[in-house]
Amino acid sequence: QVQLVESGGGLVQPGGSLRLSCAASGFIFSYYTMRWYRQAPGKERELVASISSNGGITNYADSVKGRFTISRDNAKNTVALQMNSLKPEDTAVYYCMRYENNDWGQGTQVTVSS
Repeated sequence: QVQLVESGGGLVQPGGSLRLSCAASGFIFSYYTMRWYRQAPGKERELVASISSNGGITNYADSVKGRFTISRDNAKNTVALQMNSLKPEDTAVYYCMRYENNDWGQGTQVTVSS
């Protein structure tokens, strides 16, 4: 069955960095667009970043442009989100998502606080 397992979340100080990873299984990873979403308490889930099947096209929310980088390794069936210059408003649960089939991981908590 399809599985998306996120890891790498945690507590970080403002200005710090984290790298999230999502391990995919149960489907041909290289065929699909992958996305990262996040959901902060009391807010709707929002799209953070997207990457095309071959990694050639990436898109970002305005709020993270220049700070976050999405990447993928189709040989390892993983998609990553490098997050730099983190701000308290980046605090949220971050989810990995397979776009075409609307499959979601369980999420990983990111907390940015001093």
